[in-house]
Amino acid sequence: MKELYTVIAFIIFGYALRSCKTIALRKLGALVMLAASGLCFYYLFESVLAGILAMAAWFFLPWIELLTRIRNQRMPLINKLKKRSSANLNAFPNARQYVTTLENSGFEHISNCGWNLGGVDQLYQLYWNAEKKSVASLCLCEQASATFSYITITSKDIANGVWRTTNFPFSPTLKPSPSVHWNQISCVNECVVKLLQQHGNFLHKQGFVDDDLSIPDPDHLEQELEHELQHQIDHNLEQGIITPACEDQFRYTIRGLFYLWRQFIRDMIRLC
Repeated sequence: MKELYTVIAFIIFGYALRSCKTIALRKLGALVMLAASGLCFYYLFESVLAGILAMAAWFFLPWIELLTRIRNQRMPLINKLKKRSSANLNAFPNARQYVTTLENSGFEHISNCGWNLGGVDQLYQLYWNAEKKSVASLCLCEQASATFSYITITSKDIANGVWRTTNFPFSPTLKPSPSVHWNQISCVNECVVKLLQQHGNFLHKQGFVDDDLSIPDPDHLEQELEHELQHQIDHNLEQGIITPACEDQFRYTIRGLFYLWRQFIRDMIRLC
């Protein structure tokens, strides 16, 4: 019974740490739960190797989804944004707060548009600020019954390089185009003002001054989103991450599945 009580004690201790508000303690709780699974198999089989394999198995769980749903998934090679009406912001966490702060920061609402990518319905509310030479997009995502929202701040340099700061909570599922540079900050950063400050710091670290940035054209924001996704798809076709599945769809290659697995592991470590 001593072994059983030891495992239970680890589980309770790990659960208590996972309930803490401090990020470091929550991550420590994840490690304790990982150790609990290793101890369980160590006691069952009286083997250190069994315990190590039990802990390692957690990192291979994404392959269940990769080899079932994602391997059979087909997505369009060409995507077109459709005009959308404004969504119910109360249905998306932090969305109303994002809109209020964007408007108070001098961003003007331009349009609403959206598409469905990989089973995720995405609605974009696009804003721009000529003085800051930047575009802000509030993305409202809905998959099944789950909803979340995030903000992306975009600036373009005069050489057509794209510089983005976002609090998108997950790692990208496609490699970014060479001309697009991402500054992904923690998803717990829900303050738009801090997000704008982080974006300014990001541009400053690249050595940009105000004259190096171009003023966005509010009439072509949707077309730029479409063209950028198309360039990203073309880039991933060249890199062997995806391959055409039929005339107008693509699927992930074996190399692409390993790329997604690495992204899943990054998210597991970062978000645990």
